[in-house]
Amino acid sequence: MRQSLKSGLLALIAAAIPAAAYAHPAIGEAAGFSHGFAHPMTGLDHVLAMVMVGVLAFQLGGRATWLLPATFVLVMAFGGALGMAGVNVPFVEIGIALSVIVLGAVVALNIKAPVAAAMAVVGLFAVFHGHAHGAEMPENAAGITYAVGFMMATAILHMAGLALGFAIGRGGERSGFLATRLAGGFATIAGVGILTGLI
Repeated sequence: MRQSLKSGLLALIAAAIPAAAYAHPAIGEAAGFSHGFAHPMTGLDHVLAMVMVGVLAFQLGGRATWLLPATFVLVMAFGGALGMAGVNVPFVEIGIALSVIVLGAVVALNIKAPVAAAMAVVGLFAVFHGHAHGAEMPENAAGITYAVGFMMATAILHMAGLALGFAIGRGGERSGFLATRLAGGFATIAGVGILTGLI
């Protein structure tokens, strides 16, 4: 039980460390694929939301294990296109912070939502994350390679969340449930900190 709890928390912390060390990369600091790949990886808000999508997908199981991550990545690409085109989407930063709070709470409470409803929620939040990525694309970056970069990084973070869910689940029903609640609770508290500007 202790080993499972420890493994799950260490995986979540390891995923969040790069984000805690950096905010978003500066515009013009890199271009194309490398900048696009770095953007989701270097924001605590993005990392936590993506990992929680993966954990939620694992919790729901079945088709959700691939439908939720796929929905997020595809809708995020649409949001990214809006950001690159300069189309205004209101409350982007608030939406991103709320995504961390809501997804963390859903994971912590082990809410078994219908897959369609979970896809709708994940898709809504994906628009905000995608818009942030697209709007912060440096002028000297190629749009296609930049988009491929942030989509690939997001998919990797989703896989990290699925792996975290699997690692937690191996610890047994009781210890796994506790570890999941702690991971989701950590994300929710961090999301509140991001929303209020404390983080």
